[in-house]
Amino acid sequence: MAPYNTPPHAKDLEHFRSIPWAEEHLSAPNTTVLSPGSRSPRPSDTGDSIFALTLNTPATIAAFLVFYEDPPAAAAERVAELKGLLTLGPGLDGWPGVCHGGIVATILDEITGLIIPVNHTRDELAGRPRGLPYQGYMTAYLNTKYLRPVPTGATVLATARIVKVDGRKLLVEGSIWDADSNLLASAEALFVGLKEKL
Repeated sequence: MAPYNTPPHAKDLEHFRSIPWAEEHLSAPNTTVLSPGSRSPRPSDTGDSIFALTLNTPATIAAFLVFYEDPPAAAAERVAELKGLLTLGPGLDGWPGVCHGGIVATILDEITGLIIPVNHTRDELAGRPRGLPYQGYMTAYLNTKYLRPVPTGATVLATARIVKVDGRKLLVEGSIWDADSNLLASAEALFVGLKEKL
């Protein structure tokens, strides 16, 4: 499994801090900022290649960070919501200036999936049996709603929130927002914990 609690890549942090509305998110009190493990190529296999290589170019997803508000130190709580900033390039166009719908679904699948390892490293997926070995989770379904065009040549905010935990099953809601807080797309995702490695 790729490490998911990695410090933010300096170039991505500098990029987003230069965008006033993104900087406001990153500077909120008690915020932890990370680079997703899926942005780093794995030396031993090809896992996460889509975000580490294919979608990690100036023309595709030029920059990507995730962040969350730290739960109170005294409380054994999971991270309730994970947020991500992504700058989308013209190489993602399905229509001039508009991100391809398949890429929109891919981004929603990624952000909803990233909330799982953030909480697994904290051992705080409430309802999950303690000691359940972490072998990873796979998407069982992703129901996506396209509400407005997702722009390219722009930075968007993606969010994920765990709705329900039932043993190895996790129901997660995801959304993509523009700089003006307009909801562009949303998804409901069901993830299932693997009993053993594929």
